[in-house]
Order: sequence, then structure tokens, then C-alpha cells
Amino acid sequence: MNTNLYDWIQNADFMSIQKAMAMGECTSESLVLAYIERIHRYNPLINAVLEINPDAIEIARNLDRELKSTGSRGPLHGIPILLKDNIDTHDQMHTSAGSLALAESFAYEDSFIATKLRAAGAVLLGKANMTEWSNFMSSRMPAGYSSRGGYVLNPYGPGKLFVSGSSSGSAAAIAANLAAAAIGTETAGSIIGPASQHFLVGIKPTVGLASRSGIIPISLSQDTPGPICKTVADAATLLGVIVGYDENDQATWNSPHPTYHDYTTYLNKDSLRNARIGIPRHYYQSLDEERLSIMESAINVLREQGATVIDPVDLHLELHPWNNDVICYEFKTGLDQYLSKLNPDLPVHSLQELIAYNQKHAASSLKFGQDNLIRSERNGLNEATYQLKRKEYNHPAIAEGIDYALDQHRLDALMLPGDIDGMYIAARLGYPLITVPAGYSSKGIIDANGDSTQGPFGVVFSGRAFSEPTLIRIAYSFEQATLLRQPPNLN
Repeated sequence: MNTNLYDWIQNADFMSIQKAMAMGECTSESLVLAYIERIHRYNPLINAVLEINPDAIEIARNLDRELKSTGSRGPLHGIPILLKDNIDTHDQMHTSAGSLALAESFAYEDSFIATKLRAAGAVLLGKANMTEWSNFMSSRMPAGYSSRGGYVLNPYGPGKLFVSGSSSGSAAAIAANLAAAAIGTETAGSIIGPASQHFLVGIKPTVGLASRSGIIPISLSQDTPGPICKTVADAATLLGVIVGYDENDQATWNSPHPTYHDYTTYLNKDSLRNARIGIPRHYYQSLDEERLSIMESAINVLREQGATVIDPVDLHLELHPWNNDVICYEFKTGLDQYLSKLNPDLPVHSLQELIAYNQKHAASSLKFGQDNLIRSERNGLNEATYQLKRKEYNHPAIAEGIDYALDQHRLDALMLPGDIDGMYIAARLGYPLITVPAGYSSKGIIDANGDSTQGPFGVVFSGRAFSEPTLIRIAYSFEQATLLRQPPNLN
């Protein structure tokens, strides 16, 4: 290693880190210390990390001893990983979903994926800031804000560039190299959006591939955790660690968990050759000239790499309305269940109590209101009407959505711009998405919330349920043909 560890980790991936540890050029402990130093130096600029695990250094030391005595557990051995603040960890870290109401909440047990990460030898380095209650608290809340953590800022332009989605802290932290990788969660765009806006790779897995047990919920039918990384190879590695059957999450019972645990076998740089990719032009219409140029360049890359591009492709339900009744019902049901199991000394144990707490502490907790929380509490659906509306909600997406387009044109995947609009159809069905850096928009536009959408921009590949192997093949091939990611300049 020719440069010092502090600088070297800016572009280090899992494989290079493992090689360096095997050669004695670094240790897990030295990695943790280097990332903590970077957090102390750069986190005040971007506010992406809520807290550092007090046990991280000791965990790393124990993993270093284990590496010497019995060998490596695998590609995550000793690797520092951040978790979004809605993922339970049974340790000295809090799990608050960014809310002051849960600022003193400690989980009684690890979430399923925290258990999987620890077993794989990862060091849980800390908790990442997030949009409060995964941006389901208020229709006016900007992406990246929480009452507990304040505003997450984009390291490519702090205070100027959009952060997108509720996993904004996870993405901003990895873009700034404050950890080797992070786990985010997504209901509709909250992994893919932030990863796209931070020159990163994000995978939103099919619902049921990775368990939601121990994750503060929004939607039973749409929530999923997933990796946010610097490379497709790292994201594929991390995905393979967190997938699996969980008796406490029924969505995992019918997923093909015994089939795929090593997604790195699908990393083939020639995978675009003979692939068939569809272009849903409806989702390109709102792009400004520069971001449209980025997408046209990406389409050219597909062709240059041997893909057949079908342009345009229609999904026939682009304007079909979002059904808030279904999501509100699932949010209230799931959140009440989660909160009811928390420590009795905490101030809230139901959505109703959370609303009351926020009203009592309005000066600190209601900067942007809580209309979504109130709407969910007042939701009038019962289980029977919920099931009926959910069926009505999903039927058009099944009949005329992603599967329809893929079958009609014999496609392997669709390619979408890396903003939120194109992600909702996949979200409604719990289908997978992967984003890869595509370019940088220097001019940008101001969106309806006053947020600048200039800066890093990604392409998104979409496919049918459990098509992660295909999407990883395509994304890796695109990444290797372009290699566009550059770290931000924070000095």
C-alpha cells in the first residue's frame, strides 16, 4: 500500500481490503480507527452519521485475533458497515428512526440482518442519519431531515445538492467514505434515490429476499433492506450476506433463499452482450436537458456493449394513482406492533402516543408537521377492506406493469433514470432495482420542494421478482464499461 490508510480507503473495495488484511498491510482495528477519524473530520460537514458504536474497536480487535487464529469468516470479515437508524441492534447504539421520541431507545435484540452481518464478521460501525420515520411523517418534510439528527447533506455539494430518499445518511456517509458500505431500507425509492444522487451502487432487493424483522416498518408489502456501496461487486457481496429465510418474516418463506447466497458469481463484464433492455420513455420526459443527455449516453453504452435496446417501451399504468389507504393501514398496523414491544420507560408505545408526544414537544419535533402520521392513525380500513384495496392496488401493476413489458418485448430489464418517479411501479409489487453511477449534472434544476437535483446521477435497472442475478449481471457490465464514480472533494 503506497499511501496511508486514511487516504487509501477512499477507493478501497471489499476485495482490496481483504487482500490488504491478508498481507498484513492493515487490520480491522486500523480500518475502524481510520473510518472513525474520517467521521470526526467530515461528518460535521454532512451530518450523515448519528452515532458511532462504542464497541466497534473492541469488536475489530477480536476479529483480528480470530483472523490470525482460525482464519477469515468470508469477504466481510473485519469490514466496517453502517446501518440506517431504523435497524435494531442489541448493543450500545440506539434505534430511533430519526425521532426524538425514540432517542433513548435500545433494542432488546438484533434485527435479523444485524445478526447475519455479525455472523459474517462485519463490524457494525455506527448508525446513519435518515429522513425521520422513513419520510412517512409529513408530506412537507425534506429528504434527509430528522428531529434527532438534523439535515443530511450531500458531500458532493453540502447544502446545495439533493440527497433524496430516507436512506440519505447511509448514502452520504458511504459517498464521503465514512465506512466501507451501508445498509439502507426502501419502501419506494429510499435506497435507489440516495445511491443515485451520491454516485453509488444501491440494490433494492425483491421483498422477501432479506428479512425485515427488527426494522421499524412502513409497509409490510413494500419494505426491504438493501446494500449501498461504492461498487456493484461490493453490493453483490453484501446482498449475499443479508438474504435468507426468517421464521419471523413471512415474506421470506417463499423466496429462493436456498438458491442464491453468493451473488458475486454473476459479475460478468460481458453480460450486456445480447441482453435486451427496454427504455420506458414516460419516465424520461421530466428530465432537464443535461440529465436527459446522461441517459442518452447510457443508452449508447448499452448498444456499444452489444445490448439490443427496445425504445420506447410502454408500461400502460405510469399515471395510475398511488393508494395511500393501503400504505397508511400497513404503517399504523406495523408501527403499533413495533412500538408496543419497546421498553416501558420510553414515552411512546403506539402511533397515537407518538402523535401526542410530537404535539407536546412541537418546537423540537414538529418542524414540518406530522400529517402523514395523523392520516395513518385515522385510517378507516379494517383487515377485509385493506385486503380488497391491496388487491385492487396491485392488479394493474401485475397486469400492465413490469412483467407485461418484459414479456411483450422479451426483455431482460428496463432502464430508468435515477430519480424517484420511475421506482414506484417496482415498489408497488416489491420488485428489485439496482442503480449504478451514470454521470454528473452540473446545471441541474430545482424540484417542487426547492431541492437542487444537480450533481451525481445514476441509471436504474428494473426487473421481475427475484431477478437480482440478471440485474447484477447487467449493472456490473454497465459499471465496468463506464467506471464513472469519483469520490467527492471534501477538503
